Amino acid sequence: MGRVGYAPGVYDMFHIGHLNILRRAREHCDHLIAGVVEDDVVTRIKGRPPVVPHDERMEVVRALGLVDEVVSDWSSDKFEMWKQLRYDVLFKGDDWKGTEKGTRLERLLGEVGAQVHYFPYTASTSSTDLRRLLEGLS
Repeated sequence: MGRVGYAPGVYDMFHIGHLNILRRAREHCDHLIAGVVEDDVVTRIKGRPPVVPHDERMEVVRALGLVDEVVSDWSSDKFEMWKQLRYDVLFKGDDWKGTEKGTRLERLLGEVGAQVHYFPYTASTSSTDLRRLLEGLS
């Protein structure tokens, strides 16, 4: 199968930042798995559910044709997902770089021969900003 990449994300209100991560990840692996974070995990982490339901977010990511596989990401701990998927490289936006979570993940993945590859965070558009905009309209 070659180099297996994993690109986890909420992928809520799919936008150019999500597309950028998946396009770039596609260039750096032979088999790309996108993990779509489950609604309950999103709610626990962010304190609110995503706007778009999990099954619809999975379908949007699957329809792009950029990924070889789409899975439900059931854990906020991406090392737990490594135990299930055994990916070689995890792709994240560079907003994780230098954080406690990112540093821990780099260490754990390094111990099993995997790595974290960071891509520039697309600051121009975020789901959080889109959500604020929508909430302001209601």
